[in-house]
Amino acid sequence: MIDKDMKIEEILRRFPQTIPVFRRFGIDCVQCQLSEYENLEHGAKVHGIDLQALLSSLNDALTVKG
Repeated sequence: MIDKDMKIEEILRRFPQTIPVFRRFGIDCVQCQLSEYENLEHGAKVHGIDLQALLSSLNDALTVKG
């Protein structure tokens, strides 16, 4: 499960299936060096994104089979 305190880089590394979710929310952190230091809560705030909506979508991506 992904939570607000996880570093964005950790999420991307452990759960690559979340990359499209980040992009859909307008966060292209795949190549960003700050993703190693920035937690999800801060990233959402900086980008003006609703944290709960982002968390929900990211965690939904973990349960999709395909």
